[in-house]
Amino acid sequence: MKAATLAQIKKELQHRDSAELLQLCLRLGRFKKENKELLTYLLFESDSEEGYIESIKEEVDAQFELINTASYFYIKKSVRKILRGIKKYIRYSGNKETEVSLLLYFCEKLKTFDPSIKKNTTLVNLYERQLIFISKKIDSLHEDLQHDYGLVLEELKL
Repeated sequence: MKAATLAQIKKELQHRDSAELLQLCLRLGRFKKENKELLTYLLFESDSEEGYIESIKEEVDAQFELINTASYFYIKKSVRKILRGIKKYIRYSGNKETEVSLLLYFCEKLKTFDPSIKKNTTLVNLYERQLIFISKKIDSLHEDLQHDYGLVLEELKL
């Protein structure tokens, strides 16, 4: 089966009544965890972006606490997993400020992580790639935010 384009889906959804749309959304939520998470964000958390950011930061804190520090192999796997989760939450929001804020927080946590990431080339490279990515994203924000986030970014550089 070939999937329809978004334009085709949009046209078809415009012809459906609200009860039918409700059933379609509920059925969509049943299939994948990500669909359910996106619907949760759109229905409950999109009104309060600050609350959404704080809840993600708490989750990131918890995940950093659970990292197995026995070897850098496990640390790398866990850090990549945390970053994947953050990127997923950023996609749900679609807000550039949220993206920059969460990625800066991730880099802060990674920089202060013990054992130090400076002893592992892969982690240092991942950290520096994120800083470069954040720098590019900051350029697309409002001037006041560019300045504020730019100061935080300068503090994070190794």
